[in-house]
Amino acid sequence: MSQLLDLQEVDVAVLRLEARKRVLLAGEEVEAARDEVLRNENELGELGLELDQLSTEQRRVEYDVDALSQKAAAEEKRMYDGSVANAKELESMQRDIENLKHRRERLEDELLEYMEKREALETQIAAVRVSLEEATATATRISEGADAELAEIEVKLTNFAAQRAGLAAGIDEELLELYDDLRVQKKGVGAAALVDGICQGCHERLSSVQLDKLKHGGGIARCDTCRRILVL
Repeated sequence: MSQLLDLQEVDVAVLRLEARKRVLLAGEEVEAARDEVLRNENELGELGLELDQLSTEQRRVEYDVDALSQKAAAEEKRMYDGSVANAKELESMQRDIENLKHRRERLEDELLEYMEKREALETQIAAVRVSLEEATATATRISEGADAELAEIEVKLTNFAAQRAGLAAGIDEELLELYDDLRVQKKGVGAAALVDGICQGCHERLSSVQLDKLKHGGGIARCDTCRRILVL
């Protein structure tokens, strides 16, 4: 009967390998890694567009600041080169120059805000680039690792198949048939050890009456709760 537990151990290992194989063949982990790469690429693209727009606005403001500076400088030159002698005209020119300088100051404040936004955006872009590089490396590693793991699983499954055939050959045919039927019904576990009166399949304690029947009864021992084959 101990061979049955050895067989159960092999079958459980095979179930785990087959489950892992299905995951790898479905490419879920690879797909998730590639999705992360795509997410970073999209974010980088959106940030790039935002930076381009910000740069355009910044250049516009810089051009306006430069234009106002030149205009204010030209008006100041006219004020002091003697070409304008009328007091009222000079007073009007002074007001225009002050107005130009105030407008320029407001634009310079706006330009400073653009520069700060640009710096923050460039920092964010740099961080996303790092994330993209890491995500790309991870996707490559997972993809290559999946191929290697699949090959390793196939080798293990082949070895377990040979091991199972050897164990099954030494088990009574009727017992083996019952075990295989129970495996299908009981999520892969058709046999369990009985340890200190507890079924290791359902972890329920057997009553003293049940234990006595198992000790003195004939035939295949079964757990009254889960109906798995018990190995005493």
